[in-house]
Amino acid sequence: WPDCPEVSLPFLYRSQVYTIPALGAAKVLTHSLRQLQPDLVHASLTLSPLDFLLPEICEELNLPLIATFHTPYAGKGAKLVSGTQLLAYQLYAPFLVNYHRVIVFSEVQRELLVKLGVPAANVAVIPNGVDVQKYCPGASNIKEEFQAERIFVYQGRIAAEKNVEALVRAWKQADMHPSSKLLIVGDGPVTASLKPFYGLEYGIHWLGFVADENRRLEVLRGADVFILPSLVEGLSISLLEAMACGIACLATDVGADGEVLEKGAGVVLTTKRIASQLLTLLPLFQDHPEWATMLGQKARQRVLERYTLSRNITELERLYQQVLEQPQSSGVITSRFKAGF
Repeated sequence: WPDCPEVSLPFLYRSQVYTIPALGAAKVLTHSLRQLQPDLVHASLTLSPLDFLLPEICEELNLPLIATFHTPYAGKGAKLVSGTQLLAYQLYAPFLVNYHRVIVFSEVQRELLVKLGVPAANVAVIPNGVDVQKYCPGASNIKEEFQAERIFVYQGRIAAEKNVEALVRAWKQADMHPSSKLLIVGDGPVTASLKPFYGLEYGIHWLGFVADENRRLEVLRGADVFILPSLVEGLSISLLEAMACGIACLATDVGADGEVLEKGAGVVLTTKRIASQLLTLLPLFQDHPEWATMLGQKARQRVLERYTLSRNITELERLYQQVLEQPQSSGVITSRFKAGF
């Protein structure tokens, strides 16, 4: 957005998981909001102390405040409640009460936050969406490039919670046909520990991080099966992109991913013995390409029905309008967080 000013907040450490702001970051944020004078503030909460200070800042400036709370979690029902991710929900819930609206990706998340005390009327389920005009079935030379009849793909970070080891171990044990290839798209902290043991001799190609979106599209459009063996997730954009491209998808029942694939839009894996499940499924999809074709069509249809970018934007705009139209009270912030940021 070239016409929108960007303000960088000072930080001591930042990762995809959490951020530690530098001293004075809250003052920079307050000053910037006072200068920008927005109609509304929409914060993406990423495990930072500033998440807890923001309601006080916006109350001081009389600004409506919306949060997107996308902390990954391990699964549904009892599995979610028993997971360590519950600690993040318990930590955030008292502060989310002070946001005018909280956006989550699934009904499971909504139910948990309500149980933890966030008013039901303040929690909105708005899932991620993808551009289905861009991410769609199309021509690809990827099979010719890798001399393959079947292409299986993982796309995402190569980190412990993504559980890529279960996938490559199952692939190796399944003794897949030489004409079947597994493409690993992405990079991360556990790449170096996996790549030497699961390489080209098993038909596994490590493509690394692919910045070129057209290249990622070519991979997806040429693939038969997309696999996401994660142990925790929010709602995977990579999964939605693969589905939109008409690929058969296998994903674990974590975060909202199982909800996305439920009722026949894909294969939902349990989080127990993932490698064993894949050991059975990989050869089946290799030997029965018609299954991949059928599931790919259903996956594309599911995205068109529920997970388009245009629908996501429409629902966000509607929520913004609702918040702006409701009376803004100068109520007392119920939970306070004191820090020197």
